[in-house]
This record gives sequence, C-alpha cells and structure tokens, in this order.
Amino acid sequence: MIRSEQMQTLQVSVRRGFAEAMVAHLAAFSPPLFRAVGATALRTAVTLGMERASGYGLTQRGPVQLYLELMLLFGSHFDRDPQYPWAAAILNDLAAGPQMRRAEQLYAQTRRYREQVAGPDDAYTMAALGRVRALAATPLQLDPRDLATGLLRELHAVYPEKAAHVGDAALAGLIHKAITGARRQQFNRPREVALVAVLMLAFGHGCGADPLYPWIGRTLMDPRITDPQARASRLERKALTWLDHVLAEFGAPASA
Repeated sequence: MIRSEQMQTLQVSVRRGFAEAMVAHLAAFSPPLFRAVGATALRTAVTLGMERASGYGLTQRGPVQLYLELMLLFGSHFDRDPQYPWAAAILNDLAAGPQMRRAEQLYAQTRRYREQVAGPDDAYTMAALGRVRALAATPLQLDPRDLATGLLRELHAVYPEKAAHVGDAALAGLIHKAITGARRQQFNRPREVALVAVLMLAFGHGCGADPLYPWIGRTLMDPRITDPQARASRLERKALTWLDHVLAEFGAPASA
C-alpha cells in the first residue's frame, strides 16, 4: 500500500517530469527564444505557466501545453493583458464546459489572431519589428501635454495590423499601463515613456516581470544604475540588442 508521503513524492516527481517535458517542447516550439533566454529562464516560465493554468482549471497536458505556448507568443502575463481580452474571456469562462473545450476555443482564436496580426510566415510581425528598429534612430515628435494621443499614433504606425485588430480602447489601456509604469521608474521624457509602451506592445504588458525577457527586469531593478535617464538609455540599448538578434534570426532587415 502506498503511504501518503510516497504519493506526494510520486506527484512531485510526475510534475517535475512534466515540467521538463514542457521545457523541451517549448525549446522546439520557439528555437530563437530558447537560444536567447536559455533553459533556466524557460524552466521558470514553465513553472509560472503551470501555476497560472491550474488557476483557470487547466490541468490536462494539452490545455497546459497550449497555455505555455501562448505565453511564448504573447508574453507570460497574456491572461491579463488588455491586448488580448479574448484570452481572458475564454480562460475565465469556467461554465463554458470542459477544459478541452476552452482550450479548443483558445486555439481557434489564436489562429484567427495570428492570421490577421502576425501574417503569413510572421511577415507583419517582422515588418513591425523593422519599423521599431528604424524608430529608434528617429527623434520622436511627442507632445508631453498630450502624450497618450501621440503614443497611440506611434503604435498605429509601428504595427498597423495589430493596432487595427486590437482596437484603440485596448491600446489606450496598454498606454495607460505604460505611462504608469514609466512614472514608477521616474521615466519622465516622452521618448522614455514611448520605450515602455513599445516594449509592452511587443512583449506583453507584464514584460518587466516576465521570465522570458529577464533583461528587462534586470535593467529596471539594477541597483548600480541610480539615474533614471541612464536606466532608460540602458534599457533602450538592451532592447535594440534583442531586436537585432531577433531580426538576424529570421533573416529580416534591421530597418524598414
């Protein structure tokens, strides 16, 4: 007869084995991201994702695997991101039926989203990243008295397909989060706030605490950098390094 302690040990072992299987799966799902962040960061993201998925009643292999894949596509905190209200609606609709049904709904909606926003072979996404790279070399014309309007205009210019699909209301929510987050960091210049907004657009609204993008959190929390402007400049350089890496991985030009 298996004692309760043995059962707990077995459950922990099974869970650990499943987590390692998911790390291997996600490494194959997105080789460029895996090469950039490594197994340790991916393992941290898997642990976070399994806990989050469980909170939505997703415990079977297929639904949990899908949840983890969506983290790679949309950011680890996609379930609360104003850019993806459809994901939150499906995840929170526990009365919709078994978890497999909700997973199927998530998958179908994700496919529609990617067709309209990412484009064939991620062409729209790569073009948007190229525009972000070009934007970094351009002085931004943003009125600090009406920063939200200027940021909305820039997000439309950078990624028109995503802006059209998500809508201005969701983008306004993202911009509000960006402005609030920038203020916490004492990023007061319009360019610094725009940097935060673009990072959230690209990596998700929770990118500052996302294990998939540890360089963002490390830069924001680095105790050696005490000047906010120096911190923002460092973050921009890190972002451009990451962006150049991604564009090189996919063979895309560094500007568009």
